Amino acid sequence: MAIINRYKEILSVFVKHGFGTIIDQIGIFDYLNIKIKKNLRKGKDQEVNVKLSVGERLRLSFEELGPTFIKLGQILSTRPDILPQDIIDELAKLQDSVKPFPFEEVKSLIESEFDDKFENIFMEFDEEPLASASISQVHPARLHSGKKVVVKVQRPNIERIMYQDLRLLEDLASFIDNHTKYGKIYDFTKMVEDFKNTLQNELDFRIEAENAETFKKNFSKDKGIRVPDISWVHTTRRVLVMEYIEGIRVNDFSSMEREGIDRGVIARKLATSLSNQILRDGFFHADPHPGNIRVLADDEIVFLDLGMVGKLNEELKRQFLKMFMGIAFNDSRLIIQAIISLNAMPNYVNIKKLERDIDVMQNKYLSVPLHELKVGKLFNEIFKLAFSYNIMIPSEFTMLAKSLVTMEGLVEKLDPELSVLEIAKPIAKKLMFKAFSTEKIGKELLSGAVDYGYLFKDIPSFLHNYLRKMDQDDYFLPLELKGIERIERILNKIFNRMSFSIVLLAVSIIISGIVIGSGLSANTGTEMYILNISVLRTALVLAGLIVIGLLISILRSNRF
Repeated sequence: MAIINRYKEILSVFVKHGFGTIIDQIGIFDYLNIKIKKNLRKGKDQEVNVKLSVGERLRLSFEELGPTFIKLGQILSTRPDILPQDIIDELAKLQDSVKPFPFEEVKSLIESEFDDKFENIFMEFDEEPLASASISQVHPARLHSGKKVVVKVQRPNIERIMYQDLRLLEDLASFIDNHTKYGKIYDFTKMVEDFKNTLQNELDFRIEAENAETFKKNFSKDKGIRVPDISWVHTTRRVLVMEYIEGIRVNDFSSMEREGIDRGVIARKLATSLSNQILRDGFFHADPHPGNIRVLADDEIVFLDLGMVGKLNEELKRQFLKMFMGIAFNDSRLIIQAIISLNAMPNYVNIKKLERDIDVMQNKYLSVPLHELKVGKLFNEIFKLAFSYNIMIPSEFTMLAKSLVTMEGLVEKLDPELSVLEIAKPIAKKLMFKAFSTEKIGKELLSGAVDYGYLFKDIPSFLHNYLRKMDQDDYFLPLELKGIERIERILNKIFNRMSFSIVLLAVSIIISGIVIGSGLSANTGTEMYILNISVLRTALVLAGLIVIGLLISILRSNRF
């Protein structure tokens, strides 16, 4: 009953904000057998919202429906390949900030997680949160060691609420995919699955702690970039304790100026760091907005809120690098090769036309001055173009493009003359050359040496078994041609038709002979003429019976 009530609540909110007609056309009302007031079903209760854009009404719907839909909207704001830019811009405004929950609940949850008294865990704990979001809120505190920390505590019952909404979304996605034309285009089930994985990662704070450790390892190669240290002893699934870092928000330019921090240096470090995260590490901050980045007095940059990250495996990293080099050197063929290698392309795509379209797009973007070129937006345009050809770009790439767009906007405010492409291009070239270096090739050969060793080791045993089977005359090699049944049916039809034609031809020749013979013997006497007529009739009857029998045989085999 609770699920049905939640369904009604969700549909009522969307209808109230002007989406009733779309929902009705998709058939969701009938599918759920939910009756909503007639004026709502027809989408007429919209006097307040009708003046707002579609994007604004969608954002208001998500905000009203709570944390799951706020997160969903934030994820959708990374998909310019499937949503128009005006809706993307509105969804990017979704604020994940809600009223804080009471300190008593914070204390109860912490004691439950650690199975210990609150006073034994923290020496000091500020009851007023620094920030409160839909999934968690953050409090400053101090450990008994004297170390100042921030404590991230999960909101009570949030997992139950979100998983209930996820079940509803999975159900609706399955219905839309199987019963509407939209499902064949967008694959909503896959989208919900990706969203579910993202939420599960955010709901388990240990995963965020592991992300921090991965960043820490990767940033060890980069001077002046860091993340807070994690206190693993005080970290569980629903509580995360990390180092407290007092820094300046990266968009607080007046404070940066007072501390003598060079904005140009910070802009270059940011662009370099994100380029390395994407191109070198394949592990990047997926939400690098100003609230998640701090600057310290020595020009050090600190990345915060590490729950949402993007990951590229070696293959995706290689193809994105190829795509990036295609943009950097204005070579559409490299971009096309990368898209083909992703196995995301359907059959019968006009490759030449797609390449021409990408050329036109690149020329439009690359004609502007270098510092005005926005690589993230160009990637978004390429992904939109690919989608128009029914090419499904991996969600990791669209998330990556969103990170680039966010970071480029920040870099532009810090240093309007700096081009991210100018920073990323030499990094990409270096990585490309490294990929074809003798050292890299040697490592790949070495990594396969064990497999080759086992292969050569197994060859004598394989040959021995093969020869033994041959000697015992019990060896056979099964061969199967793909589609052999279809070929067999076609050949049967051909041979049946040929047989039918040959029988008809034979009967026709016999009858013609009898007719000609009757004509020639017409003057030889009445008895001979009667005989010829009798033979002709008998032949016609026999021919008819043969033809009918052959037809029945062919029709019964369904192979005519």
